[in-house]
Amino acid sequence: MGITITQNLLTSSWKAEVATLETAVGHFEVDHAVKNDCRVAFFEIARDGHLHVNITHRHPTRTPRGWAGPASLPQGFVHNRTFGDARPSQIIRHVREMVFASRIGEERRSPGVVVAR
Repeated sequence: MGITITQNLLTSSWKAEVATLETAVGHFEVDHAVKNDCRVAFFEIARDGHLHVNITHRHPTRTPRGWAGPASLPQGFVHNRTFGDARPSQIIRHVREMVFASRIGEERRSPGVVVAR
């Protein structure tokens, strides 16, 4: 499983920040195993001025605070968020939280614990 990163920037306003974010997201796979393939898309919308981020997972996930979605698309389940004056460290924290959001229906089990049904 893995993370795919894309970008569609219309201006240079977010270019440096997105380069930093892409590097950080690239390290996610090294730091943690990704259990739900996902695509992280950084983009701008004309005359908007904000950085938009879509994260699409193959399987539905919980929605962390601040994210919109999910929308069900043929590619998977997409959440999005818009950033204005946030620093890259703040953005990456939110992106990481969404990339590793728990899968809906995934039961958290501890070793040795039996889940009664």
